[in-house]
Amino acid sequence: MTFALTDPAVLVLEDGTRYAGRAYGARGRTLGEVVFATGMTGYQETLTDPSYAGQIVVMTAPHIGNTGVNDEDPESSRVWVSGYVVRDPSRVVSNYRADGSLDDQLVEQGIVGISGIDTRAVTRRIRDAGAMRGGVFSGEDAALDPEQQLELVRSGAEMTGRNLSAEVSTVDGYVIPAEGERIGNLAVLDLGVKTSTLNYLAARGFEVHVLPQTVTLEEVLALDPVAAFFSNGPGDPGASDQHVELLQGILRNDVPFFGICFGNQLLGRALGFGTYKLPFGHRGINQPVLDRETGRIEVTSHNHGFAVQAEIGDILESSTGFGRVEVSHVNLNDNVVEGLRALDIPAFSVQYHPEAAAGPHDSNYLFDRFRDMVLAHTKDSK
Repeated sequence: MTFALTDPAVLVLEDGTRYAGRAYGARGRTLGEVVFATGMTGYQETLTDPSYAGQIVVMTAPHIGNTGVNDEDPESSRVWVSGYVVRDPSRVVSNYRADGSLDDQLVEQGIVGISGIDTRAVTRRIRDAGAMRGGVFSGEDAALDPEQQLELVRSGAEMTGRNLSAEVSTVDGYVIPAEGERIGNLAVLDLGVKTSTLNYLAARGFEVHVLPQTVTLEEVLALDPVAAFFSNGPGDPGASDQHVELLQGILRNDVPFFGICFGNQLLGRALGFGTYKLPFGHRGINQPVLDRETGRIEVTSHNHGFAVQAEIGDILESSTGFGRVEVSHVNLNDNVVEGLRALDIPAFSVQYHPEAAAGPHDSNYLFDRFRDMVLAHTKDSK
């Protein structure tokens, strides 16, 4: 279906702010939490990242779509964003790897978007007021009364308290064979896992068993895993008690653990720390993070709106019986906790994405660190 590039559309924020522009992608209405992503590249990876479920993503880079889309770069089987906001969509596709245009893909998958607005003005608004609910209205919905549009936005679900794991997790488990010398079975809890993450784990010698978010502790242990991994994913970690209990059972059974993003927040909760919602989150591929053990500063890829509440600097004590813990990584922009390391059990996690599809690759070493920890634990257990 072909749409006119001049069809009107409007982005409405829950504080009443309105941005008039042109329809982009599918026509209709969509509601979600409005957030911004600062990456200059990697829009296809952003769109297909399950962690963006329930969110309307504003791209701060002004020109989007020039390299089209292809079948190699997606991080999952579909586009997950609730809506898409860009300033200047490319009118042509100019990349030899492209299989189609971004606009066509958005239409095919029913993703309602808007273009032709000042996305950096929207970003400044979110940075000042915090992430908030919003809606994109185009087609017949663009003609709705402004008060009716605002009422629809304000009736939408808030991200706080929302559990989205069931919406993004695999229904059936599957296995990715290990590459090279096989280490053993790795139990991966799919809370919105990305394809690149699974490939990097398999490349380290793990036979990757991807499990649905409904899996039980007994089912995990039945795999005889050499380690467990909790993935990234959308939603509020405070609404995932069942996954916290599952992780505590895994840790009590002396199974080494690595978690990223949502998995980091769940490890924090399992160790007895709280979590909280950030004002506008970290989303993009240019976040500076300090590894406190090495003193190295990494440029990292992020996509999270919640964080772990833990003191930075001192050795902490797990209130749930897992011994000593320290904050291993810190964001240099706002001092947010970006990683945890347990000192008495084999477990660590980071808040950012070391697979960093579309880059940067500063943090890829964490997969090696995980592999080394598992091998050392296996050797000590014999």
